[in-house]
Amino acid sequence: MFRAKLTLLALLLPLGACGGADRTDPVSNAAMPGNQSARADKVAPPAATPSAAATLAALTRRSCADEIGKAAAAQRVNLCIKVSPATHPPCNAANSCAMIEDEIARSCALFDGDGEPVQGCTVDPKSSQAAADVVRRYYAAIDARDYGTAWTQWGDDGRPGQTFAAFEKGFAHTSATRVTIGTLGPSEGAAGSIYQTVPVTVEATLDDGSAQRFAGSYVVRRVNGVDGASASQLRWHLDSATLRPAPSN
Repeated sequence: MFRAKLTLLALLLPLGACGGADRTDPVSNAAMPGNQSARADKVAPPAATPSAAATLAALTRRSCADEIGKAAAAQRVNLCIKVSPATHPPCNAANSCAMIEDEIARSCALFDGDGEPVQGCTVDPKSSQAAADVVRRYYAAIDARDYGTAWTQWGDDGRPGQTFAAFEKGFAHTSATRVTIGTLGPSEGAAGSIYQTVPVTVEATLDDGSAQRFAGSYVVRRVNGVDGASASQLRWHLDSATLRPAPSN
């Protein structure tokens, strides 16, 4: 039982440590502010009118059925429908697997622990594994060209200091991405939040066939037991990234 409350373009500048000087994130060609936790200024949500890049992404977006096959996608869709309280949840094999899995994680995190968790909700939404799953979904969404789902892994307002249009444009020349998660250490608490460092190795293929590889870590954050915190704040979300070029194997 558990409680609820759960392209790559060339690196222009080396990444600094979390909270350091401004840096360029290799998962996008736009500069990241040094302090990812400072989110006083909300960034613009995805525009209602699709941009040319958004239209192209929609045309090339890979469905979950395309990613893992119809039978496996159908299983995820069925679980999504079973656990989601939404009237019209995004539980459809035509969507990316990352979008479906994000809805499953969101839904499983809504149960308050007064009873048994819904069958299929096997990951404690407060666990380190759930934190690492955010990073996995982020890159799975990018690989499927589902930039909207990737954007929301940073939180409801998306990636701090960047518009959705700029975020999406940063992946214009990325054809594939893959992330490998390293060994997770203990999470740390500070000022009403819990932080989990997630070591990663990121590999990308650009549309010209060239390959890139980066190593480093993401810090994933959630609010912990703060009165008035929303369900979204109580879920893990990306907070910062420290990635540097790494030699190919």
